[in-house]
Formats: sequence, C-alpha cells, structure tokens
Amino acid sequence: MPAYSRRTVAEFLAADAATIVGELITAASAEGFADHRHRQTDAWHREIAILKDSFTELVQGDSSSDEWSLLLEYPIPRRQRRVDTVLLARDLVFVIEFKTEEKKHTASTRRQAEDYALDLRDFHEQSRARVIIPIAVAPQAGSVEPRAAEDDDLVRKAYRANSADLALIIRRVFDSETRANRQSIDPRSWDQSIYRPVPTIIEAATALYAGHNVREIAHLAAGVTNLTTTSERLVEIIREARNKSQKVICFVTGVPGAGKTLAGLNVVHNPEIRADDIPSPVFLSGNGPLVKIVSAAIARDRRRRGDASDASRTVSTFIQNVHHFVRHAEQHEDEPPHEKVIVFDEAQRAWNAHQSAKKKRGDYSEPTAVLRIMDRHRDWAAIIALIGGGQEINSGEAGIEEWGRSLSAEFAHWRIAVSPNSLVGDASLAGHRLFPDAIDSRLAISEEPALHLNVSIRSFRAEKITRWVEAVLNCDAAEAAFLADQMAEFPIRLSRSLDATRFWLREHVRGLRRCGLIASSGGIRLRADGIEVSSGFRLANRDLYTHWFLADLDDVRASNQLEVAATEFECQGLELDWTGVCWSGDVSFESQTSTWRYQTFIGRRWCEVPQITDRAFMLNTYRVLLSRAREGMVIWVPPGDPVDPTRLPERLDSTAVFLELCGAQLLS
Repeated sequence: MPAYSRRTVAEFLAADAATIVGELITAASAEGFADHRHRQTDAWHREIAILKDSFTELVQGDSSSDEWSLLLEYPIPRRQRRVDTVLLARDLVFVIEFKTEEKKHTASTRRQAEDYALDLRDFHEQSRARVIIPIAVAPQAGSVEPRAAEDDDLVRKAYRANSADLALIIRRVFDSETRANRQSIDPRSWDQSIYRPVPTIIEAATALYAGHNVREIAHLAAGVTNLTTTSERLVEIIREARNKSQKVICFVTGVPGAGKTLAGLNVVHNPEIRADDIPSPVFLSGNGPLVKIVSAAIARDRRRRGDASDASRTVSTFIQNVHHFVRHAEQHEDEPPHEKVIVFDEAQRAWNAHQSAKKKRGDYSEPTAVLRIMDRHRDWAAIIALIGGGQEINSGEAGIEEWGRSLSAEFAHWRIAVSPNSLVGDASLAGHRLFPDAIDSRLAISEEPALHLNVSIRSFRAEKITRWVEAVLNCDAAEAAFLADQMAEFPIRLSRSLDATRFWLREHVRGLRRCGLIASSGGIRLRADGIEVSSGFRLANRDLYTHWFLADLDDVRASNQLEVAATEFECQGLELDWTGVCWSGDVSFESQTSTWRYQTFIGRRWCEVPQITDRAFMLNTYRVLLSRAREGMVIWVPPGDPVDPTRLPERLDSTAVFLELCGAQLLS
C-alpha cells in the first residue's frame, strides 16, 4: 500500500501546505477513516511546517538534496499504523516520527521510530540491505548532540531531533552514511514495494478479527502460498460438506511454526463460511493461557479502535476454551451445538479417557466427546483439527492416535480429510500417526496434500531453528553445530550468568519488539537464582501473564522487564522476538552416556523419572521453550552451588558443555 503522499523535496517545497494536508485527509478517508479528527489535521499542519523549514535549510546548504523524495503517512500493515515521514535520500532510508505536542524526548517515541525501521528492514522488500535511520522528533525538546554513526546493524539507533536541529541531523547523518558505490533508491519502486510481515499469533488474531486476511499478514512468499492454499482447501471441503450434507473432519499438520494456528484462525474469519445465515465458526483450544491472552489482545484492539461494546464478551464468541465448550455441550446433551464448524487447535493435546474421568467428564476421551457433540447435527458439520508434533507437555494428553481410535470406533460415517503426513508419522509429528495400526476399511479417508504446511514462518530469520532444536534434543551435537553455523542471522548464545543473560537481551531487543525469560515448570530450583516457576505462584498470578505478553514495555509487569519467567504452559502457542531460556536440573545432559537425564523435584531432593511417557513430556517441554524465539535466544544454565546438593555444578556444567558443542556461543 503506497504512502498517502509522495513528492521530491523540490516538489514538496513548491506545494501549498493546505494542498498537502488535503491529500492526506482524502487518502485517510479512502482507507476507511471517515471520522477524521481535527487533532490529526492540526498535527499534519505542524509537521509539514517543520519539514518545509528543515528542507529549505537543507537545499540551501546542498541543492542536490532537492532530488530526494518525501513520503508522508507510509502504512505499516502489521502494526496497522503509519510512519509519519519517510525520506529517501539517495541510498539511505530515513524514518521520521513526530510527536508534535511533546516538550521533551521520550523513550516511547524513539522505540516507535526504531520499530518502524526494524519492520522495514525485515519485511519490506525494497528496504532489504538498505541502511535505515530512525529519527524521533519532539519539536519543543532540547537539542541532543548527534552521536557518531554505528555500523553494527543496518537499522541505526534512533536519533533525537527538534524543529530547529532536524535539518542539521539529517545532513550530518547523510554525509557520514551515504556511499557512492551503493545503488540509489527508486522512490516509486520503494513506495510500491511488496511488504510481507510475519505476525505473532497475537498480532495475527487481532488483524484477522479486524477484517484482514492471511495474504495480508503472512511474510515469506512460500509461506503465504502455503497458508493460502491450505486455508482455501479447508473452505472448499467445508463448502462440499454443506452442499452434500456430510460430516467431515480435517487433520491439518505442519512443521513447527508453519502457521497451523494462523490457518485455523483464517478459516474461522472466512466470510464465505460465515455467510448465508450459517453460525460463525469457533476457534477452540485447550491452551488456557493462549485463549486468555489472545482474547485480551483482541478486546484491547477493539477498544483502541473506539468500539464501545463489551469487547471481551464479543471476542469470546469466536475463541473459546475447548474444555468449557465440551462441558457446556454435555450439559445440553439433547441439543446440537450452535456452531456447524469448529477449529480445534493443538488437537493432539485433547484429553484421553483417564484424564476426562479425573475431571468427572465420563469414561471417554475428549476426541470422542467432540465428535459426539458435532455428530448431533442432522445435516452437516465440520471439525478442523490442527495437529502439532512433540508438543504434548502434560499427562493426560491423548495424542493424534486417539482421534483415529475414536473415528474407527464410532464415526465411520464421517468423511476424513487428512494430510498425507498424518498417516505416515513424519518428523513434523514426532513419529506419531493418526492410525498407528491397520486402517479400518470402513473409513472414508481422502489424502489432501494441501493440508500440510511445510514452510516455517515463525522465525523469519532462520528456518533451520526447528532442525537445530531437534538435533539438540536428539543429543546430536555434530548436526546441531553444523546447523548453528548456518544461522548467523539467528544468534544462539549460552550464558552462565543471569545478569549477563538479561544484559544481552536488553542489548538486542529494539523498538517495540518483546523479549522475556522462559523456563520449565519443573525447574523448581531456579528459585535459588530468583526465578519462581512453582504452580502455586503461577496459579495465584494468572493475570500476570496477560500483562507479561501485552503490557507496554515500560510497565513493570511486561516480559521485557525480565523479572518473571513464563513456563511452557504460559508460552506454548505464542512467541517472543528474543528469549532467555532458563535451563534447570529437571532435564540435564549426561556426558558419560550422551543422553538426557530426567528428574522431578519432590520435597527437598531430585528424584529420577522412570516412566518413558513422563520423560517424553519433559523433553517436549524443552522443545517448546527452545522454539519460542523469532529473532534469537540466549540459553542460561545456572552455575550451581557446590554446597547445595540440589544444584550441583557438575550436572549443570555438563549440560552447558553439551549446548556449547551444539553451537551455542558462550557469552563472556
């Protein structure tokens, strides 16, 4: 989407300010902002006046600057915001953010300008490999001496300017940063450039709820094609079920971070499914924190947009906790549910029969319960089951196999659309298969290649991170080190100091990006280092993790404060830009046997974990923790204490040595 206004500096200086403001108002109206505020108009007038004064001064000092281009109100789709001013100065991109009413420079304005610059670096095709300079302008603030240019990143640290020294700062930075051997930027191509952001699940859910589609919010060309193909095929299958009065279940698989949840959210918001008086689909998840955090994010966004309705209540109609959905439906067992289409996220984590019985929900599994509930419809119904591999982290989770058993036992009349991967149990499913034994010949199974997502979009910096995590967990240091060498843009660091870990994260997180500490719920002895992960602490502070993910960065409850760690239960299904993985003694590397050792803390000591299933859950915990970062991570292994038998240094040292062999670079 192009800027509201684009001119050369010479054209900008020659144009009447009122004409430019009129263009901005017209463009804003065309984009849907019909209720235009006078406050914004006044801000544009002030910004244009400052820009005219500044560029008059620049041109007087060097007439060649009148060939530069100014773009006003350039959209940043992922943020659903706009950059105030982009200056294309030969080979450089300046991102200029104004706060016309501020009388002093603030960290929030600098972060915002820097964040826009980072988005351009990562997601804007014509800005790739360009030097980008953010400038935060507080017209009435005092002057700050411009620092020397730094070449550590294509996005420079934000400069601070006022109305009097903006021209001076632009001139100094341009003179120090421009290079004659770089190709000049073509303003029209830059303005029309492809822009493909990689959203977090929180951002994706918010954007989809606001009316965008998966094409607008996915990044990689292969990723967006993959996601679009999957979403469109799911809609086609649902349409066929409706037209033929069939009941169908679809199993969608994918590599970690490929966007299964995003595909499901896109289906829920597809206007075709919601048309013709068909009840809106519902997105179900057994991941309580994810439901709560995403719902809160959407509700906040609706309120920010001026929606005065009960946002939280409205959001709850499209995203719900699956356990609550099943409980409510079972209390009304004579009625079909309101929804004809449900999307079940992380469906392999549905409860088995034993867990359901413990929760007083009958002696049948949750897959059976969901199928029975949707089977009450007399004509048609559709279940979209999103399946991940190696993500089971709690006892009582049935796995994909339970869905196959339930279908064979009671639901042979359902049509089953599956990704081929779910039948063979490949690496994306950690070896699990829908039908581990012979397939019942009564079942109507159709293989749908489009239902497998094979391109990871979570980490736009390094698609190999999933393979690196698998190599580490498989104790294959050579393979992990080989992969780490190929991930220069995705730094993986090892630290033995929590203070150094926090320092490293604060140095690397920029703009409005988020960082945070994450840890295993079994890492009880992290308490000695100030990290509390006990279930009692987490249950007593449930709202804390909503703020942890959503609060402004200056809020003491925000993840970026690096005070509280989220466990696998709070962060599964969600992401951070930068993570500090706190490794504990629950899973430690045994150098003599080259295997993992599994322990649980009971009372005052560690106890061995003998059960294979319990060990698998523990290893999956670290699979979740190691795959939450989008841009990079540091793994902190505590040094231990030789006088504390629960934190013996030799056990922790062995894990640290192994991780270093896997390619994690040790921080000094």
